[in-house]
Amino acid sequence: MRDAPAQAAPSPAGGAAANAATCASGPAHPRDVLLGAQAGAVLLPVCDHYCGAPERMRKSLQLQADMAREFGVCLFDVTLDCEDGAPVGGEAEHAALVAELACAAAPGARVAARVHAVEHAAFASDVATIAGRAGQRLTHLMLPKVESVDDVQAACQALDRAGATALPLHALIESPAAVEQAFAIASHPRVQSLSFGLMDFVSAHGGAIPASAMGASGQFDHPLVVRAKLEIASACHAHGKVASHCVVTEFSDLGALRTAAGLAAERFGYTRMWSIHPAQIRPIVEAFAPRPEAVEDAAKILLAAAEAHWAPVGVGGVLHDRASYRYFWQLLERAQRTGRTLPPAVRPWFTAQTASVH
Repeated sequence: MRDAPAQAAPSPAGGAAANAATCASGPAHPRDVLLGAQAGAVLLPVCDHYCGAPERMRKSLQLQADMAREFGVCLFDVTLDCEDGAPVGGEAEHAALVAELACAAAPGARVAARVHAVEHAAFASDVATIAGRAGQRLTHLMLPKVESVDDVQAACQALDRAGATALPLHALIESPAAVEQAFAIASHPRVQSLSFGLMDFVSAHGGAIPASAMGASGQFDHPLVVRAKLEIASACHAHGKVASHCVVTEFSDLGALRTAAGLAAERFGYTRMWSIHPAQIRPIVEAFAPRPEAVEDAAKILLAAAEAHWAPVGVGGVLHDRASYRYFWQLLERAQRTGRTLPPAVRPWFTAQTASVH
């Protein structure tokens, strides 16, 4: 882990040792006390890495395992791609390979699959093969070109037929009509996350949006693209789902990627982002991770709150109650998911969590 271990500041009513004891033996866990129905219902890694070529899929799974050992937590999902990865005419063979790789993945690996759209001729066989053979090893299934809840329901029925009755769905929103339905799609109980498909969204406007809006900077400026991004993020937060930001196609320009990831996280309400090249993973994780000083402040406030049995407390001359406690707890959760070093006194809150985020 990169950050030096932070020392927990003493709370007004005791030292770090007392706070650690409160964490370990207190009557209630922060997640149980603080989180309501609209936020924090789903915890996912902040990066979703897509790969479709056979060798890239294998290398991505190995990279995931290597970085999990380095940081002590699984930092990103690996989504094995059938939609863009399968050669035309070779869809069945590619789906079989995806299922094989998912089943062979290391314990604790987070592996997903993107199948073809529900209207594609290969959709049913994709689901039957991948979910039928590897459903127990997949974290979720990514469904592209979702236009309505009907598409989600069709995918659910296909998953149920394959025996993957509990496998979550992620939905890719790629058209103006789909953006209009984002809140309804996000409300579906099987849907865990919505992603924004930038390039298809721009293309769906028949030339009314310029190609520059597909770039790393233009996608944050064009009003129609900005509106779509905000609608999707709002829909996710309204229903306790994860908003996943689109790719940056300039994969060799890591400066542009860092800027885009920072804007997605800080200005647009996204808590997750796609990667299409291994070099993009670390910058995305860094952009979505909280700063060390913010982690220390959050720990200090929550330790004082726990000691006060979650009643209001004053820390540094500022009054906090459960409304702000919830924010600071979610910040600590994000720090843990991004491999940041947590102050020692709050670590017992996370000891029950495994390296794989569910």
